[in-house]
Amino acid sequence: MRSTLLQHLAPNLRTLLEPIRTWELIEEIRLRINQPLLIKERGLEYGVNRMGICRVHESYCVTMEDLTRSFEIMTDNSWYALEDEIRSGYLTLSGGHRVGISGKVVLERGYIKTLKYINGLNIRLARAVPGAADPVMRQILRGDRIVSTLIISPPGCGKTTLLRDICRQLSNRGFNVVVIDERSEIAACHRGIPQLDIGESTYVIDSCPKAQGISMALRGLAPDVIITDEIGHPDDGTALADAIRAGVEVISSCHGADWDSVQQRTWMQYGRAAFAQAVFLSRRCGPGTVEQVLKLD
Repeated sequence: MRSTLLQHLAPNLRTLLEPIRTWELIEEIRLRINQPLLIKERGLEYGVNRMGICRVHESYCVTMEDLTRSFEIMTDNSWYALEDEIRSGYLTLSGGHRVGISGKVVLERGYIKTLKYINGLNIRLARAVPGAADPVMRQILRGDRIVSTLIISPPGCGKTTLLRDICRQLSNRGFNVVVIDERSEIAACHRGIPQLDIGESTYVIDSCPKAQGISMALRGLAPDVIITDEIGHPDDGTALADAIRAGVEVISSCHGADWDSVQQRTWMQYGRAAFAQAVFLSRRCGPGTVEQVLKLD
């Protein structure tokens, strides 16, 4: 993973980051022009300098050249070929690593056309965690029946990692799985190819709005189960409810601290009937800690 990621960074940044010995703990690498080079481990930020990991105020300061060169490498100097992704505010690198982008937004007729004057990159390291779904598979798969499930937690508690491993395990047990990967995070597709293990019987509809992707899946891919990440729009809830009415199970996630707060979300008016149970996650014992499985029937 380290070598795959480092090849996308400017040489000066590679030199600083390569000696770090705790790569298995790094969640994010944060680059901002004229600001400290930061890494995130276990929810905490650290600086990096030529001596290694350090306090933030002692960190190497990222230059415009560092950022510009890294972005050129990430895009293979083909900005326009990746304009759709850039317009959405992110890129997916080989290896599945996701890069959030900040800069000046260019509008055309009120819609985002592209970004320019890039001033920051946030690299989220992609890693599969085989077995992450083991604590909940008995609730999700009962005999030969999949139970439609909503995974709930605040940000950074392992929802996507859990979804990915649920997908892998169901797929490898012979279920026809379709992933609607609107933000390219579950399968981490790079040029259409999943970079992480999502199982042998999985279709991926990548970078597609969830409601449209669900409709596509129902029309042509004959899914046993549809998996999506981070429901937020009323159309998502309606589409998931339509999938249930078509005889297809659904597994998805959303942000929330508890069931009461989730029920206040607008999309729940349309999608509540799609789910038979909810799984609540936290970081109490590390990302992916299962706090509760709540039956909704």
